Amino acid sequence: MSTSTASHESADGVTIPGGRVAAGAGARRPFDVAAIRRDFPILRRQVEGKPLVYLDSAATSQRPVQVLAELTRFYRDHNANVHRGVHTLSVEATELYEGVREKVRALIGGASAREVIFTRGTTESINLVAHGWARARLAPGDEVVISEIEHHSNIVPWQMLRDERGIALRVIPMRSDGTLDLDVARELIGPRTRLLAITHVSNALGTVVPVRELADLAHEAGALVLVDGAQSVPHMPVDVTELGADFLAFSAHKMLGPTGVGVLWGRMEVLESMQPFMGGGDMILTVSLERSTWNEIPHRFEAGTPNFADVVAFGTAIDYLRALGLDAVRRHELDLVDHGLAVLGDVPGVTVHGPREAERRGGVFSFSLEGVHPHDVGQTLSSEGVAVRAGHHCAQPVMQSLGVAATTRASVYLYSTRPELDALAAGLRMTARFFGDAGP
Repeated sequence: MSTSTASHESADGVTIPGGRVAAGAGARRPFDVAAIRRDFPILRRQVEGKPLVYLDSAATSQRPVQVLAELTRFYRDHNANVHRGVHTLSVEATELYEGVREKVRALIGGASAREVIFTRGTTESINLVAHGWARARLAPGDEVVISEIEHHSNIVPWQMLRDERGIALRVIPMRSDGTLDLDVARELIGPRTRLLAITHVSNALGTVVPVRELADLAHEAGALVLVDGAQSVPHMPVDVTELGADFLAFSAHKMLGPTGVGVLWGRMEVLESMQPFMGGGDMILTVSLERSTWNEIPHRFEAGTPNFADVVAFGTAIDYLRALGLDAVRRHELDLVDHGLAVLGDVPGVTVHGPREAERRGGVFSFSLEGVHPHDVGQTLSSEGVAVRAGHHCAQPVMQSLGVAATTRASVYLYSTRPELDALAAGLRMTARFFGDAGP
């Protein structure tokens, strides 16, 4: 409709640093971090009287002004429920909401926008597969293969299914360097395997998993492949065909978008065979007091009123990322990983966990400071304006394998800089001195 198109510049492009509008397909230009940072007002904040150094993007990213403006614009100009009305606002809202499916499809190389299901996040997307696909198909003795470096969201649903259905849960172990033992994986994935549920990038270690190699093993065994892309889709080019994925799950809030929005992409023939995850409005074709029939894909899996305003704003986040180019984002982060490994390696008492080669890592540094609890590290760094995460990062099996209760985690994104990693290293030196002086 002309009304919605005219008032939504981001439907076809996004204003990028420098004031130009780039097509969603992705304009290429030099990666100007200083210009990018101007799009993120929160990065100009002061914390404890010091400039904010935000190194917690693996937990949630910051949002550029373009995304914030889109959310406000939607509520101001188009707010109405989707799929249910023939009046102008509802038609506009529906067009904007459904248009984001195509943006997601183009981002990840899917075959059809109908393969894109909107959820509340990666966790719900994985649970949708567990309840809508696995519960109806897996029987005692069938196997689901995961790895030791999974987020809890890709462990707990399969444990619940194991306890309910009597399936076997097999685990690919982690090596001491944070990578997966592929020799063991080749032994585990076999004729009883029905699903490989695997992370692409570890949120706790930054390990980049060779998903395609594992996916080929799973497909040779007749199994399907679910990829947790929460830490990869925001940071690097991801193509579902190249990955060999049958399902891909990820979250908007980790890639410049609003909270409360996730994606489950699935191959159409698999989605067509699945039962709904939840029952309610919009996921049905007919309802009587005796029986109901299901709506077509993808609406079958989106019961109730969707989070339509945040989905529309997520579309602008996708435009922003594609305008920058995820290949350029990845190159920028690899430079930061190289620098981060170097400066952290120079801090006495710091042990960085995970692979030592930048190419085998995402933008995550999980580390321990000798003699100092990670929570104390995090609080001390916060007093210097440096925001990091401390804890088990919803990856307790990783911590158990490392022999620690928790780690401190710093994570970078497209707006992060080398000087911020220098500030992290300086804060760690200060922390070591403080707790060393306070010791017995």
